Amino acid sequence: MKKILVLGGAHIDRRGLITGETSPAASNPGRWMEEAGGGGFNAARNLSRLGFDVRIISPRGGDSTGEAVAAAAIEADVEDTPFVFLDRKTPSYTAILERDGNLIIALADMDLYDLFSPRRLRVRAVRDAIEATDAILCDANLPKDTLAALGKAAKEQGKLLAAIAISPAKVVKLQGALENIDILFMNEAEARTITAHSPEKSADWPAQLRAAGVRGGVVTRGSNEVIAFVGENTASLQPPVLKEVRDVTGAGDALASGFLAGHLQGQNIGESLRWGTAAAAITVLSPFATSHEMSQDNIDLMLRLVPEAQTLS
Repeated sequence: MKKILVLGGAHIDRRGLITGETSPAASNPGRWMEEAGGGGFNAARNLSRLGFDVRIISPRGGDSTGEAVAAAAIEADVEDTPFVFLDRKTPSYTAILERDGNLIIALADMDLYDLFSPRRLRVRAVRDAIEATDAILCDANLPKDTLAALGKAAKEQGKLLAAIAISPAKVVKLQGALENIDILFMNEAEARTITAHSPEKSADWPAQLRAAGVRGGVVTRGSNEVIAFVGENTASLQPPVLKEVRDVTGAGDALASGFLAGHLQGQNIGESLRWGTAAAAITVLSPFATSHEMSQDNIDLMLRLVPEAQTLS
């Protein structure tokens, strides 16, 4: 069983779903939901359910919210080894969604992640975890200096390093680590932040991102085709149309999980992209940011709906 070490966000997600037509600057009827989340944590739970030995290291507050995150890790069979700050509160993400599941606005209260300084990577337990793992996944919730130091540590240890961009505001923190990141998972807005502009054709994303220092990555584009490039290989895929989308929260994290699972098991770029797309589809059909239905068997079933990837080079 391959080992994956995750360093990144593990906090509480709060989501309000508007059940009628959205009325800005007014009270809207809807439903409220709260669950453990975070880019790194979502991916960790997905990867564990896909059969990997997963460990996560993340800052945590000494509060009931932190206990809820710990309980979610146990439920998903993720080894949870946080840095706990007893006098601080666990970070949170609060989102308001339209009734079709699309995001209207979100607020991230995540100052605690700033305390995951580069010196934390020099703690013996963390150094041992990096040495023992087969691959590392991080996200841009961590400070930029820590991400740069993690990139150097991964390179020195010869470990594959993947990263989740999280948001256009946070992806800039990965700039100092780009030369050591093997696969960066991002959406089009995050890719645009890195390159400072958009290509005329979606197939040009790999060339522009490589020119900006990105070694390999996956660019999601909502319901439009997703683009992937690893080394000299590039591929694209049109996601299947799903009859019912329950909630898009966690879809990008799931795609990263599925792609990484395929890549680590020796799948080519096109098939890894199909695995990622299947994992994202399983997630958006669920009301949760990480679907309890995530499994290799269900990935295989969902692949029946996912078209073959097209090789771009």
